[in-house]
Amino acid sequence: MYEVSVIKDETTPEGIRVIYAGTCKEVCSQQVAVAVKDGVILEAAFAGGCSGNTQGICKLVAGMKVGEAISRLEGIRCGSKQTSCPDQLARTLKLFLK
Repeated sequence: MYEVSVIKDETTPEGIRVIYAGTCKEVCSQQVAVAVKDGVILEAAFAGGCSGNTQGICKLVAGMKVGEAISRLEGIRCGSKQTSCPDQLARTLKLFLK
């Protein structure tokens, strides 16, 4: 119910894996994209959501190992909702571990 849905999953010739995922209807953002190389987040971006918050989250996770970002973001809730934009990012990052 709160899981992200993969829209596109691709790997560039440089070995950068990029996942584009649709977020659940519980959050304000509609999509998240994450680029990872060698287990390190190069870049993340949200479509929609609270612009300042999502930009801040993306800047904070850039350069962070995937597992570290998941442990910091997973389970964060937005008000009474069971998930949040940071939690949806963590759920997207879990796709890199599969």
